[in-house]
Amino acid sequence: MDQLAGHILILSGPPGSGKTTTAATLAHLPGVPKVHLHSDDFWGYIKHGLIAPWLPQSHAQNVMISQIAASVAAQYARHGYFVVLDGVVRPWWLPAFAPLDVPLHYVVLRPTRDEAVARCQARGGDSLTDPAVVADLHDQFSELGTHERHVLPTDGLDRQQTLDAVIAALDSGRFRL
Repeated sequence: MDQLAGHILILSGPPGSGKTTTAATLAHLPGVPKVHLHSDDFWGYIKHGLIAPWLPQSHAQNVMISQIAASVAAQYARHGYFVVLDGVVRPWWLPAFAPLDVPLHYVVLRPTRDEAVARCQARGGDSLTDPAVVADLHDQFSELGTHERHVLPTDGLDRQQTLDAVIAALDSGRFRL
């Protein structure tokens, strides 16, 4: 993974797909300096006026967050870090990354809908557990059009297998934007 210094990996997928677990593990691997940007945190910084990001009226807020996340990721990458940005990054986010002058990879983890819902409900805490919202967000990743080539099916894979699949995807170069 040393060849990924200065690159950004946008690790996406619906809630419960394993993005955060995989991103955190990738960021701790030896080699080049790495950063894990958890995009959910950017919404958490809004203390008053937050609109739940899955609601239609949140579009302007979500565009702003995508621009901020892209800017932060690019700053790290320009300083030689391999950046793993994890989040529910649907293709409409990608224009925020287009003007960046760093190599970009887009990997969409796609478990089955039932796996995603079960994982979200099992983790509890303050994370998203509403099965209807999780299912709706999963459905938003079911057909990505021209970005379908960025999908990495993860149904039935455990944590290590998912990590190995992401590393192989990066090594292949086929998930570059």
